[in-house]
Amino acid sequence: MHHFARRTAGAIAVLAVVTALGAGCGKDDNKNSASSTTSTTAAATTGDDTHAAETKMATRDGAEIAIAGGILDKYNQMGGATGTLGKPTGPAMDAPDGGMMQEFDGGAIYSSPADGAHVVWGEIRKAWDDQGGVSGRLGYPTSDEYDITGGKQSDFSGGSITWVDNETTVTEK
Repeated sequence: MHHFARRTAGAIAVLAVVTALGAGCGKDDNKNSASSTTSTTAAATTGDDTHAAETKMATRDGAEIAIAGGILDKYNQMGGATGTLGKPTGPAMDAPDGGMMQEFDGGAIYSSPADGAHVVWGEIRKAWDDQGGVSGRLGYPTSDEYDITGGKQSDFSGGSITWVDNETTVTEK
């Protein structure tokens, strides 16, 4: 019975931590928040939503990498570390025109002031990179990848890329 009580207490503690993390992931970035977990910290709101909240994650080699702001919001929408993106592989970096980008095991999140944060991955990402990525004619992503008949599509400020029947097509505006 004592062993059962310890397991139950442990499960309740894990549930409380998960609930606290979920409560801190709201859409109201204008308030400071605090968390009692060691992996989540809150930063003072500066009027710049890209620095409103931050989570630090340990990588495979034990380094801690921060994920913050709109990139963190998108990362959480995609399932966080257990989602399709997996863990971060490096810190967020500045991108052209006031944007940011961060690499993950399964792809990257690019965030621009005009279009928000979007995921780019797989064959569409390879084609986009071949076109110059964010600095190329296609520019920043304006949508996440979505289903189309026979494949997938991602939209960019300067066009779109489709992946249908294992073939990518780049269409500029």
